[in-house]
Amino acid sequence: MKKRNLIIYWFATGLLALGMLGSGISQLLRAKQMVDILTHLGYPVYMMTILGVCKILGVIVILIPGFKLVKEWAYAGLFFTMTGALISHLIVGDSGKAVIGPLAQTIFIILSWYFRPADRKIELANQ
Repeated sequence: MKKRNLIIYWFATGLLALGMLGSGISQLLRAKQMVDILTHLGYPVYMMTILGVCKILGVIVILIPGFKLVKEWAYAGLFFTMTGALISHLIVGDSGKAVIGPLAQTIFIILSWYFRPADRKIELANQ
């Protein structure tokens, strides 16, 4: 059971890291596809710099050992970013391919957080 959870954790975390790094770098480089997506959703282009930096920093924190509290914040930030993207696409009437990316990343974030090893979790004082 423990080995299965570890495999699920690293599989989900790997896909999460790959997706977030790819989109974060694309946003920092202001790739045309990312600019088109953000303007289609009605967000200003300068948001790409903020989102790109936050995604890359979030992935770094999740991948490196230690920093348990910061990891929780990184998971939360990435979760809110991806659910915000998902809801934004649904509000403007997008479907299919536009919705699958944020939905898949949200699932990877949840799986990675839920199956993270004990040495990556915060221990509560009352337990």
